[in-house]
Amino acid sequence: MYYSTTYPSPVGTITLACNGEHLVGSWKEGQKYYGNSISGEMVEKNDIWIFKAAKKWLDRYFAGERPAISELPLTPVGGEFRQGVWGILCEIPYGETTTYGDIARKMAVRMNKERMSAQAVGGAVGHNPISVIIPCHRVVGSDGSLTGYAGGIATKIKLLELEGADMSRLFIPARGTSL
Repeated sequence: MYYSTTYPSPVGTITLACNGEHLVGSWKEGQKYYGNSISGEMVEKNDIWIFKAAKKWLDRYFAGERPAISELPLTPVGGEFRQGVWGILCEIPYGETTTYGDIARKMAVRMNKERMSAQAVGGAVGHNPISVIIPCHRVVGSDGSLTGYAGGIATKIKLLELEGADMSRLFIPARGTSL
């Protein structure tokens, strides 16, 4: 069984989901793939300890602090490839960005392959079920384009600005994904 609660954030209402012990979801209202990693229904229950811990973590994050991802027990639901990509996302430092191609190269090494598709990586990044906490907003196109954020480009920009990322080389493409 899965449980849910909501958190009013500066980027909109966030729904948190857990299995009672581990956080399994964090989605902004209206986000692409909202809740799709959860099979079955989520029962609203606000007084679970993991929700209290996650809300404190988010309070600190939105206050400009840099809480460690490791402070929360996370169990995102997904296959081995997606888990690998999400693990790499957790390694991206606050205020920094990386590209889909960089993650693809890291995944190729980890999977002992010659190469890996940046598009496959993009699919895994886009399906990150614990957004904001697992920082998929820190991934940009190789040319600096702000594409591929399921929570929307405006949210991606707000999160990067909150973290003090250098926005000077980043841009919103005329056409692209998640615009």
